[in-house]
Amino acid sequence: MANWSDPRMTAAQGAPATGVGRDGAVVDAGLRSYMLSVYNYMTSGVLLTGIVALLFAQSGMAAQILMGPGILKYLIMFAPLAFVMVMSFGINRISYGTLQLLFWSFATVMGLSMASIFLVFTGTSIATTFFAVAAAFAGLSLFGYTTKKDLSGMGTFLIMGVVGLLVAMLINLFVQSSVMQLAISAIGVLIFAGLTAYDTQRIKSLYFHVAGTDMMGKTVIMGALSLYLDFVNMFTFLLQFMGQRD
Repeated sequence: MANWSDPRMTAAQGAPATGVGRDGAVVDAGLRSYMLSVYNYMTSGVLLTGIVALLFAQSGMAAQILMGPGILKYLIMFAPLAFVMVMSFGINRISYGTLQLLFWSFATVMGLSMASIFLVFTGTSIATTFFAVAAAFAGLSLFGYTTKKDLSGMGTFLIMGVVGLLVAMLINLFVQSSVMQLAISAIGVLIFAGLTAYDTQRIKSLYFHVAGTDMMGKTVIMGALSLYLDFVNMFTFLLQFMGQRD
């Protein structure tokens, strides 16, 4: 982590107003560029996933693989988790170029995994849910970016909620309760809505620690991965909660 200076701290220490203005302008421009890069990666990843999912579903192979028996189905389902773990735990060891490749590979594999939604839900409900989530995501991320309130406490609570959600989903694999599935979907939407605001603030704060270092490019990709997961999970849970099935 590089040493950094918050312009507000500089002003409090009595630096000349003109210097503070220039420093603030540089920080603001750098932060905007940093966040724009994060959103560009995240948006491109979501679009790539959607395109791959649609093409895979239309090919007919998705129905054979994802809806039938065989180990390939489970490889496709769990491959995205493997990519996330490699990227998260290997960020300090792998190069920026490798991290980029892993991100695009992850988005592609996620597309293969998510092709099943086109086999289960109507195209209208998928499109409606997508645009609803996109609008909600934009508002929540804007809140996380602009709020002065520290969301770290909420983030800890929400991460614990994700763990509880995973446990509930595992239990429901055996129970197969439609009521429990409905509750899981509703709670999942709320948890990842909160995480969208929290992750946005965390990514913004991280900029001041990595600005000017060789970690900056990597944190852009990892920030995009976090927001991507928030968006996709919110979309998936809302689709399960409100989507119309074929």
